[in-house]
Amino acid sequence: MADQAGAASSIGRRPSAALSTADRAPQSKFWLRIRRNWQLYVLLALPLIWLLLFRYAPMYGAQIAFRQYSPAFGIEGSPWVGTANFERFFRSPKFEPVIVNTLVLSFYSLIAGFPIPILLALSLNQVRKRLFRSSVQMITYAPHFISTVVIVGMLFQFLHPRVGFTAVLANALDLQAPNWMGDPNAFRHIFVWSGIWQEMGFGAIIYLAVLSTIDPALHEAAVVDGATRLQRIRHIDIPGILPTAMVLLVLSTGRVLEVAFEKVYLMQSPLNLGVAEVINTYVYKVGLLSPILDFSYSTAIGLLKGIVGLLLLIAVNYAARRLTDNSVW
Repeated sequence: MADQAGAASSIGRRPSAALSTADRAPQSKFWLRIRRNWQLYVLLALPLIWLLLFRYAPMYGAQIAFRQYSPAFGIEGSPWVGTANFERFFRSPKFEPVIVNTLVLSFYSLIAGFPIPILLALSLNQVRKRLFRSSVQMITYAPHFISTVVIVGMLFQFLHPRVGFTAVLANALDLQAPNWMGDPNAFRHIFVWSGIWQEMGFGAIIYLAVLSTIDPALHEAAVVDGATRLQRIRHIDIPGILPTAMVLLVLSTGRVLEVAFEKVYLMQSPLNLGVAEVINTYVYKVGLLSPILDFSYSTAIGLLKGIVGLLLLIAVNYAARRLTDNSVW
């Protein structure tokens, strides 16, 4: 009887021992995989450290938006004011023009600039002469590497009312040379179309890479069936790049309030400030250039911009998933 009891007790202990061994097995495999591929994990650690230090750690300072921050007292010592900084921005006379200017520039850039890289990629994909295709691709891709400061300097030189290209052309036609860079009505057009010229080649590379993955047998079968080039673009190429285009559209919509600060700030002047003041430049002026250095107020505006961008990203991603079955997540 004692032997049977001992056997029964040992049998009763076996499942727990087996379970503990099963629990340790995935952990041992995990650490074994790390030891075998430690070089890859070291490479992965660098961007993760950068992400934690420069993206997540600064979120601690976002509470400044809810305080009356003073460098003398620090973040924790500054008094809590709740949503007073947000309410101040909503009541500010700058609220409406800044928001309108930001949205107009963003959606103008999105509507005009989003389809052009697609059209360029579809056009280059149909070119059979490799030299011509490579030359066009290089010419359209090169402006991406020109800095924003140089781009704005080129715009000021080309559109100068006395010595610029447009001034020479106007003088040749006995016309008054316009001051394009100081004209509020021309600011948005210059900003958007110069940006399209600078980025369309870089954006087309993504779509060209996607087009290269489409099975050539589809085009061969379409040619046998008598499909024209436009029909092949419509029924083969466009459906092939549609998922990628939808993902890029969703990501672009999430950055709708992120108008390029450097370019807008460099193109601003007292003449066009009414249409050139956007959220980013306003935050910079309030937080760093104003005599009082209102860090809390500028942080509140920046936080509000981030929240709105996140909500837009979620909404557009949901709409894209429901309409086209293609989304970021």
